[in-house]
Amino acid sequence: MTITQLEYIVAVDTYRSFVLAAEKCFVTQPTLSMQVQKLEDTLGVKIFDRSKQPVTPTEIGIEIITQARVMLSESEKIKEIITDRQKELSGELRVGIIPTISPYILPKIIHGFIEKYPQVKLIVWEQTTEMIVQQLKLGMIDCGILSTPLHESNLTEIPVFYENFVAYVSKNSKLSKKKHITPDDIDMEEIWILNEGHCMREQVLNICQRRKATKGFQHFEYNTGSVETLKRMVDQNNGATILPELALAELSDKQLDKVRYFKSPEPAREVSIVIQRNFLKRRMIEALKNEILEFVPKRMKSKKKKELMDI
Repeated sequence: MTITQLEYIVAVDTYRSFVLAAEKCFVTQPTLSMQVQKLEDTLGVKIFDRSKQPVTPTEIGIEIITQARVMLSESEKIKEIITDRQKELSGELRVGIIPTISPYILPKIIHGFIEKYPQVKLIVWEQTTEMIVQQLKLGMIDCGILSTPLHESNLTEIPVFYENFVAYVSKNSKLSKKKHITPDDIDMEEIWILNEGHCMREQVLNICQRRKATKGFQHFEYNTGSVETLKRMVDQNNGATILPELALAELSDKQLDKVRYFKSPEPAREVSIVIQRNFLKRRMIEALKNEILEFVPKRMKSKKKKELMDI
């Protein structure tokens, strides 16, 4: 049994294809298949059911692959011990981030992070919470920047900041007549929200205390994963939407006139760096966290007086 063989079976499990696994491992498909077969012969069991498409692990294969992931993670810690002794951070940091956070954080921190840590290659994927959680569990990424809590027992959440929600309303909305609003003031018939799969959609529905699908306007149903698109829909088609507080930095004075704050306690979300329990690259992840904290306003670093949405 070798580390390489363990890497190959994990790759096949991750991509559910010998061909794609070989491509990701930078070897030929016959080479990868031969090593997987060798491991199966050594153990005396079948790890994969090759008769199914996509390829799936057998019942005992699931247990073996789970242990293989643990062993590979532990072996990586040897490299991390060496890295921790070096003064300069180096290597890859693979990060997943949700679309409702990404545009308000990444452009602000990328330059500073790269300038401080030139030997670190930062690889970022913008994806839904569900996809990021899955990739964390599979070890495909090192950390995720997500709205929490996730209620995932095998993941660890490191809270970074707490962000209020605000309403963004058109002049024709009844909300525009109010200086401050409450969740009960919101009419779901005029609200623009994100489509299924985005945690902020559920947070908005929680704010409105109505956990059901909305058609938005009576004659038009719109599905989007972009907060910026929702803002533009209000600008050009009336109605209202809910924005995260960091989005306000990009608004013009005219657009800021459309913002309505909630009465205390203001609804807010917790934003965390999420990692596996036995996570690697601690120094790099800590450096990323510190870079975010340098950008985030001081008032967002405490959850005091904030009503967090249970998602």
